[in-house]
Amino acid sequence: MKLTLQATFLCLVLFLNAPMAAQDSGDLAVVGGHYFDTDAGDFVANKGLLIKRGKFAGINVEADDFGKTPVIKLDDDHYILPGLIDCHAHYNVKLFRNRREEFEVIPIQYLANGVTVTFSCGEYLPEQMWKLRQDIETGVKKGPRLLNSGPYFGIARRPWHADPDQVREEVDFWAEKGVGGLKAKLIDPACLKALIEQAHKHGLTVTGHLDSGFRNSVNPSTAIDLGIDRIEHFLGGDAMPASKSAYASLPRISADMPEFKAIVNKYIENGTHFDATISAYGYFGDRKQFYDYWFDEKSLFTDYVRDELAAKLEKKPYRPTVRFQKIFEAKQTTIDDFFRAGGFITLGTDHFSDGTFLAGFGAHREMNVLHESGIPAAEVIKIATINGAQALGIAEDHGSIEQGKSGDLCIVRGNPLQQIRNTRNVTHVVRAGLHYDPQQLLNDCRGKLGPTNADEAKAW
Repeated sequence: MKLTLQATFLCLVLFLNAPMAAQDSGDLAVVGGHYFDTDAGDFVANKGLLIKRGKFAGINVEADDFGKTPVIKLDDDHYILPGLIDCHAHYNVKLFRNRREEFEVIPIQYLANGVTVTFSCGEYLPEQMWKLRQDIETGVKKGPRLLNSGPYFGIARRPWHADPDQVREEVDFWAEKGVGGLKAKLIDPACLKALIEQAHKHGLTVTGHLDSGFRNSVNPSTAIDLGIDRIEHFLGGDAMPASKSAYASLPRISADMPEFKAIVNKYIENGTHFDATISAYGYFGDRKQFYDYWFDEKSLFTDYVRDELAAKLEKKPYRPTVRFQKIFEAKQTTIDDFFRAGGFITLGTDHFSDGTFLAGFGAHREMNVLHESGIPAAEVIKIATINGAQALGIAEDHGSIEQGKSGDLCIVRGNPLQQIRNTRNVTHVVRAGLHYDPQQLLNDCRGKLGPTNADEAKAW
């Protein structure tokens, strides 16, 4: 699967002749409000933030230094966060039969929510996602910086008939295409070992949705021994015995279990990052606490999608999945113990839309859940920004408001340290110095997500 010499040359020609990437083009100054100082874990009154050619060129500087740079003037109740980072983003939806990526609205709804970096954690249409990345980088389309992952490695990909040698060859192929990391999902031990070793040769991180060791799967504890960088969803260890699936054990895990404490220590000792994705399970539960709307997310879908799904719900009303609700509750009651022990957490939404909720808005739901689970608001902001940048290996350019980093901002009305739900009140988004009105972004997308008729729906 390696690129041919001719294909490599063609890619180089296309790169050299492409328009200047959007992240290198923005000049902007932001005056007023308060910006989040990551080191202090608090907001600081903002004299001015200066962004030149997409990078922070001045932090808390006087207006005399702005020259002719365009200026955004904020009120005192504006609070400036670094751009949010979703380490488990999905650009795919499942509206009818198939789960597949969508390339027009999904990127924009992330951006409108202040999410300026996404890692697309496993892809169904990897070649098209690679093209989307190019379109965003060259300014053809609007969206966050996209670190694409290529396809799933494991039986989550259909068909999957790989052996370790094939895994290594495929890692080389996707590394040459510039992916931002790789995702294992329900993989066997030998293939995971090959995946991690080959990815690390290319300087790429590997994350995994694993299992308990049941039926030749891999327990996260074993994956840590193999050198995996991040684990998705559940911590693993002896609290998840290989005699049954992970989902069968998860609802009964509690923080006072010796097995829980042992696996937490293993994460900390090995520096393994944990992408908790708590709210992802709640979408399938009773949806009582964190799943209200502050924007009509359904309005972004086409009339056809809304009508078809409404008719489906009328015939078969939504019923919570009891197991997923219990998993949601178990995860919520243990994440604070993991955090306070010194565990490293990232923000991941892991939400494919069924026409009800959208993942960009889910970033704020996940922050809300993390805080309500006991984690201080300032630490939640770090989880959603600098932690994600460090986990993805991009902290030199993203994750905090610092000189020389990408000029990415999520500006909200109201202090999130006083009320974490204020992160929902996004008034301005800045990505690499380019300013966006989030309400306008969303208004421009109304009625555009999904097929418009039965014939188009066959592809979905």
